[in-house]
Amino acid sequence: MTKVLCTLSLQKAINDKSLPKGADFRTWLHVAMTVAHQQRPSEVLIRLVDIAESQALNLQYRDKDKPTNVLSFPADLPEEVIATLPREPLGDIIICAPVVAEEAREQGKLLAAHWAHMTIHGLLHLLGYDHLDDHEAEEMEALEIQALTLLGYNNPYTEQG
Repeated sequence: MTKVLCTLSLQKAINDKSLPKGADFRTWLHVAMTVAHQQRPSEVLIRLVDIAESQALNLQYRDKDKPTNVLSFPADLPEEVIATLPREPLGDIIICAPVVAEEAREQGKLLAAHWAHMTIHGLLHLLGYDHLDDHEAEEMEALEIQALTLLGYNNPYTEQG
């Protein structure tokens, strides 16, 4: 299995016992790396934030004045630096805990399944996948579905997802 070091950062305002554990995030990241055929040792920071921080980041970096479920910030280091490191820093995934919980409730999804989906989605963005056009979206969604199926979760893009 691909080695991914996951550093988890919680915003102080978030103290929710229903949040996934570090082991959950590591499992989801490992499965996503596997389906994306990434075998290099890597490092990812996951930060769980509240509505206010999500909205501020979304406004600052995407010019959208509303909170969002997940944001990805790829690492931007020179290849010479990356070559000296034991793991490749892929970047940061910012997940808004209240938005994820509300979306899962509204969509009738298992909370753990939606957390897994948002984590996998964020990692795929760090690996260069996107959904700006139909072809890219189909490729990215296929990887998400494959990873979630391996984890025992339903397709998130169907009504029973």
